[in-house]
Amino acid sequence: MRIFFTFCFLTILSGCQSIQPSEDFAYKEIVTSQFKIASWQKITEKDADYRIYIEGDGHAFNARGLPSKNPTPRGELMRELSFNDPAPNVIYIARPCQYVKDDACIVSYWTTKRFAPEVIESEYDAIKQIVGNKNITLIGYSGGAQIAGLIAVKYPDLKIKKVITIAGNLDHKTWTEYHKLPPLEGSLNLADDKEKFATVPQIHYVGGKDEVIPSELTQKFAAEENIVVVKNATHGTGWKPVYSLIYQQ
Repeated sequence: MRIFFTFCFLTILSGCQSIQPSEDFAYKEIVTSQFKIASWQKITEKDADYRIYIEGDGHAFNARGLPSKNPTPRGELMRELSFNDPAPNVIYIARPCQYVKDDACIVSYWTTKRFAPEVIESEYDAIKQIVGNKNITLIGYSGGAQIAGLIAVKYPDLKIKKVITIAGNLDHKTWTEYHKLPPLEGSLNLADDKEKFATVPQIHYVGGKDEVIPSELTQKFAAEENIVVVKNATHGTGWKPVYSLIYQQ
């Protein structure tokens, strides 16, 4: 129960979530050079491979389209997926400013600078502190897919076996143009390292009914053999049919 109450306390500003980790998971804040990063960690075989789940952009904007005051995610997809992963070592990594209070947090870090170099470095640093030189699989949801891809191409010291994305924003320039949104000034874009990323083992799960990241955007970016279309999935729902497939990757 202690873990559940801690989880609720951390999410109080966005409402207590129904998804709770098992007793195998421990909440830890990881201090990096730029940000404190929230994580839930299940490590039962330290020398085995690690599976790292990277959260999406969270509650970046409110219902009126204005930047939120707290980007802690309200959707439960990545927590549910990671907390039920049967692998021995599973890590759920939040994005900067999610779940934590941090003096480094300013609105731009969950809006235009959500993929800034210092954001990518901090996410990498948090992962490196946990896994050291162990083999890892990176699993990124929505904007977390961009984080996973950028880490894969910019930090070759990590032993990355595969990158898995779910409803992933792999090219945010094309994405903002598609939705007629302002560009994410100050952010790195995986599309600039597309050829290098193509050498990384990868698989992309896309939602057939996803209107946030339409499947056509992923199909423009990635090779057809690396894409799995989940017919009835929207951006945040309908993914349970592929949970077992993701766990087997």
